[in-house]
Amino acid sequence: MSRATVVASRARPAQDAAPGAGTQVPAIGVSSATKRFSRDGMETLALDGIDLTVARGEFVAIVGPSGCGKSTLLRMVAGLIPATSGSLAVSGQPVAGPVTDLGVVFQSPTLLDWRTIIDNVLVQVQLRGLPVERYRDKAMALLAQVGLEEFAQRRPRELSGGMRQRTAIARALIHDPPLLLMDEPFGALDALTREQMRIDLEALWLRSQKTVLFVTHSIDEAVLLADRVVVMTPRPGRIDRVVEVALPRPRGLDGRRLPGFAPAADAITEIFLARGVLHGTRA
Repeated sequence: MSRATVVASRARPAQDAAPGAGTQVPAIGVSSATKRFSRDGMETLALDGIDLTVARGEFVAIVGPSGCGKSTLLRMVAGLIPATSGSLAVSGQPVAGPVTDLGVVFQSPTLLDWRTIIDNVLVQVQLRGLPVERYRDKAMALLAQVGLEEFAQRRPRELSGGMRQRTAIARALIHDPPLLLMDEPFGALDALTREQMRIDLEALWLRSQKTVLFVTHSIDEAVLLADRVVVMTPRPGRIDRVVEVALPRPRGLDGRRLPGFAPAADAITEIFLARGVLHGTRA
């Protein structure tokens, strides 16, 4: 019988790996990263001492309460905001500014209303100064993969929320980045659409085997999607535990019925109960 393994452990420290040294260079390496924000003379410690390594092709979810620095960490990995101290690397290269060899999907798809769906996908190609027409067939192939091929000439206002978010995912993948950063991409969707998007994302990841760093507030979503779940403390954000989830794939609609789902979800729930993030008693 297939069985899931759930391991609650301290976060793995980031490790340096040089090409040819016998260890594959990780997709993401974060070492002792701290982030402080200052405003009006007030200082806020958002993240404190983050150590995390994400292997190539791995799907890692980050779950934690609002304000714990999940999105801040994602933006630091992307090079959109600098760390106050510590270091970050993507594919072995230090993050010293915006990282271009990745795709980002935010909670809002931020599509351009005056462009067709296929032209919204191609806008990233245009912004990167690449030949748009050379990518048109690939854009159509991506839209087909996310079930939107027949909507290529529609405008965003003609699509549902889930369809617009599928467009945003296709846009993030058009330049074939090895790394995909996703910041609450399904947070604004209704429950049924969110469930379908979760299933579709897993299928897309299984085909592409890209590295994914996925931020969510949902314990279920984290366990159903990820190989490992990084559990964050309330602010200042620290990594409390990393829960490894070895559920068989594809998890699909039956993911919650798999033998290891409940132990993994319970392990994360217990962490939040112990931290006071969740309150209540078990039945």
